[in-house]
Amino acid sequence: MQIFFGPRNFRAFVALLAVTGLASLALNVVSDASGLAPALQTLLLLIFVVGAAYLVMDRLPAEERRRWLAVILPSILVMGIGALALPQASGLFIGAGLGWMVAGIFIFRNAGGPRSYKAAVKAMRKGDYQTAIAEMTAQIKQEPQRAEHFRFRAELNRLSGDLKSARRDYQRMIELDKSSAVARNGLAEVELQAGRFDAARQAALRAQELAPEEWVAAYNLGMIEDRLKNYAAVARAITRALELKMPDSRHRLLAHLYLNRAYHGLGEYDAAAQALDALKSERAGLEEWQVIMSADEAQALRDVLTDDIEAARRLIENEPENEPENAPAAE
Repeated sequence: MQIFFGPRNFRAFVALLAVTGLASLALNVVSDASGLAPALQTLLLLIFVVGAAYLVMDRLPAEERRRWLAVILPSILVMGIGALALPQASGLFIGAGLGWMVAGIFIFRNAGGPRSYKAAVKAMRKGDYQTAIAEMTAQIKQEPQRAEHFRFRAELNRLSGDLKSARRDYQRMIELDKSSAVARNGLAEVELQAGRFDAARQAALRAQELAPEEWVAAYNLGMIEDRLKNYAAVARAITRALELKMPDSRHRLLAHLYLNRAYHGLGEYDAAAQALDALKSERAGLEEWQVIMSADEAQALRDVLTDDIEAARRLIENEPENEPENAPAAE
């Protein structure tokens, strides 16, 4: 839950649960003759459901958000009508609302993909990447023209540390769909992870050409230009990524880190200071990265981002960039 919500939304969820739960318990203790306690408890439940739904929706992609709105919104309306119009029958409306949630999950659920995907995901969750890759290879033999199968296998190869196979899968995706920015972005990330920065830059440039309105393409390009110390190009790409409204604090954190380094490299120290201030305002992003990096599946991210995240942490904590070894302890 902490990884899904992110630190800020997770704290908000816990606070919402605590406040509405304690208020509901208090109503059990301080009941009144008017019999309003059940209706007020229903309203508290409704407040919790609405608040929790908002926090969940905030973290979902647009397509998933629409699907869950179709599940949750009718339930909220039913429970709200029951609490406000017929408080004496609020229990019936709560049951109907929760019943629709359960039914809606099945009605609007995704098909779940072929059996190979299910088996691959199951194996992946156990850390058995070779079995997961074998399942996707079998699926690819059945449907060799489906680019999304190669994408999933490429991600599994990255998780297993097989960058050569991941590169081949993304290149196959490009052969199947030359206009795929997703494939170019994936290839850029693999080349970056492998330390092949020039090849990564070429793939990232093409991805941005294909998807100029996607922040991911600009962000990846800026990260790669940072490795090449092309400071002017970093500033252009990252500024564009921020203009496209990067949704996650953790990505904004690193974007401001790259901008700070770029402006220092360009000698634009006022702009570097502004980037540093913006970086320090994204402390929640640092917490998100710390949670994500603790997962076993984050090895690919650790290979690429550990130094950047540590640099951001030092800047937020106002620590010197390079502590000399055996330095005397501060008194």
